[in-house]
Amino acid sequence: MSAATGSSGQEHENGPILVTGGTGTLGRLLVPRLRDAGRKVRVLSRSSGEAGEGIEPVTGDLATGEGIAAAVEGAEIIVHCAGSSKGDEEKAANLVRAASVAGARHVVFISVVGVDRPSFGYYASKLAAERQVAESGLPWTTLRATQFHDLILMIARQMAKLPVIPVPAGFRFQPVDADEVAARLAELALGTPAGLVPDLAGPRVYEMRDLVRDYLQASRKHRLTVPIRLPGKAARTFRAGANLNPERAVGRRTWEEFLAERVD
Repeated sequence: MSAATGSSGQEHENGPILVTGGTGTLGRLLVPRLRDAGRKVRVLSRSSGEAGEGIEPVTGDLATGEGIAAAVEGAEIIVHCAGSSKGDEEKAANLVRAASVAGARHVVFISVVGVDRPSFGYYASKLAAERQVAESGLPWTTLRATQFHDLILMIARQMAKLPVIPVPAGFRFQPVDADEVAARLAELALGTPAGLVPDLAGPRVYEMRDLVRDYLQASRKHRLTVPIRLPGKAARTFRAGANLNPERAVGRRTWEEFLAERVD
């Protein structure tokens, strides 16, 4: 895939940057980076947020399209960070449709490593969202990243609530630091549209059992872990390593470093 080309009116130059999902794990790290780069940032969420210096909260619902036209009005650049377990294609479609009408100059999308390989429903939805952006007629950039440290930590915490932890056999992850992804997204947003750019993956590949073990040790919890072989397409995807890209292990912060800072 390659970036679409085109231009919009002068009214968008130096306009605000709209960030969808600006209050989420990635968005809340991206927004201050864009603001510190001297840009005004408009943060889209489903509920009203707090305004700050250089930050304008706007309310809208990507699923229904309500409020999206007003949110994109005058925005020069749109960074689409809002994601969910379902409906990503429809949300992306609603966003780029409004952005096209508004004449946005650049749409930046964060996606997931492995969506272009045989996969399950969530990945298929994310790939369809990529296509909505790429086929919108707008200049665009898409970055695929591996799972964030924060997601792995959340999963490990949930699993540790059980007295015996069933660990999916053969699952591997290559967690990346969300702040490093935010830094790369800011760079891409402030640059020229580049189409599908190289993946951003974490520095190391880990077995799921090792990630869980590390969390248990860091949190001083004692649990028995039992390997289980999960059925289904999603499980086959992870056992095949479709979520990994060792050749793009360009992230620097390791899982161990993240844990040392986040878990007491």
